[in-house]
Amino acid sequence: MAGLWVYVAIALVLLVLLAAVATYNRFIRRRALAAEAWAGVDVQLKRRFDLIPNLVETVRAYRVYEARVLTDLTELRAKTQTASGPAERGRLEGALSDRLYGLFAVAENYPELKANTVFLDLQQRLTDVENELQLARRYYNGTVRDLNVMVESFPSLIVARLFGFQRAEYFQLEDAAERAAPKVQV
Repeated sequence: MAGLWVYVAIALVLLVLLAAVATYNRFIRRRALAAEAWAGVDVQLKRRFDLIPNLVETVRAYRVYEARVLTDLTELRAKTQTASGPAERGRLEGALSDRLYGLFAVAENYPELKANTVFLDLQQRLTDVENELQLARRYYNGTVRDLNVMVESFPSLIVARLFGFQRAEYFQLEDAAERAAPKVQV
């Protein structure tokens, strides 16, 4: 009879070890998905980053005295590249979106600029990038949510604590106005 209890104990230990290994692998997968999702956000941010100088130069060619809007936009564009994490990046990207609103408002005052095909093309491309960025941000936040649920749920929180898995940061914007894509009026 004592031999039976030994086998039951060994079976339980093996079952717990298998569950721990499976949970560990799920954490690895969730962390990889979150990293992949962040890379997708980063790609869209880079696309927007690359479009901004062309847009600024096109507008600058029409009017020089709105230089403050253009200077702010250029400075914010540079700052986004030094952000330390998703939270700070979200704050800076939100401010960048606000400046883009200002840039499009400046453009509204110049009919010849609004009719310029280069400007119209840049506006459309920027709108497309903003839409793709919104999708990438939602996918990233979904993968972060899944990882964070695992980090905080029982029994996976035991594995998380044993192996140092941490909650990930959401990529979110602080102001509701920043959450919307810049409005492009043609």
